[in-house]
Parts: sequence; structure tokens; C-alpha cells
Amino acid sequence: MAKDLFHQTVKQALIKEGWTITQDPLTIRIDRVRLEIDLGSEKVFAAEKDGQKIAVEIKSFINPSNVNDFHNALGQFLSYRLALQMTEPQRVLYLAVPIDIFNTFFQERFTKAAIR
Repeated sequence: MAKDLFHQTVKQALIKEGWTITQDPLTIRIDRVRLEIDLGSEKVFAAEKDGQKIAVEIKSFINPSNVNDFHNALGQFLSYRLALQMTEPQRVLYLAVPIDIFNTFFQERFTKAAIR
């Protein structure tokens, strides 16, 4: 399945760059709210390198509408970023998307403005 392959590809790329995967998936708990960021094979995982800590959300953008996938990804990203700010403020959240989506949809004026 493409989602599994993309997840493994991102993980392997980080490992190749010297990152250590510390949690896969990354679970965040705030009081009674538990965010296990694991949507099928699309996961957020934690990594560390040289004292830096990151979390990576992987989105495949495989649905017919890139806009719907973007809305879903952006909403989740904002929630996860807030949860990390509350629990692990030193950890930076990243969104990983396929290169073709980055080179097309993420270069659109609308998408760039939404990300800013």
C-alpha cells in the first residue's frame, strides 16, 4: 500500500540523515485527551538528533481532492502543534508530503498563504 511505503520512506530518510526514531507513533496526552496520531499508516513519529527533537506528520494526499486532504492535514497539524506546545514545547512539528504534491499544490498562492 502506498501509505505504508511513504511512511517507511520518510522514516528511512530521517534515519539516513542521522535521526533516531524515538516513538512510532507519537502519543500525546493532555489531561483526559489522548492524541495518538496514527491514521491508518499515516503517522506522526518522534525523532531526535544532536539534541533537536521533531515530530513528523506524514500525509499521502491520495484522495481525489487535494483541497480536502489539505484541510484535513492543516486541521490535524494545528491540533498536534498545540498539543506539542503544551507538552513538549522544544519539539518542532513537520508535515511530510509527497514531492509531487509539494512541487504543485504546495506552490499555489492559496496554499502558501494558508501555511503562513
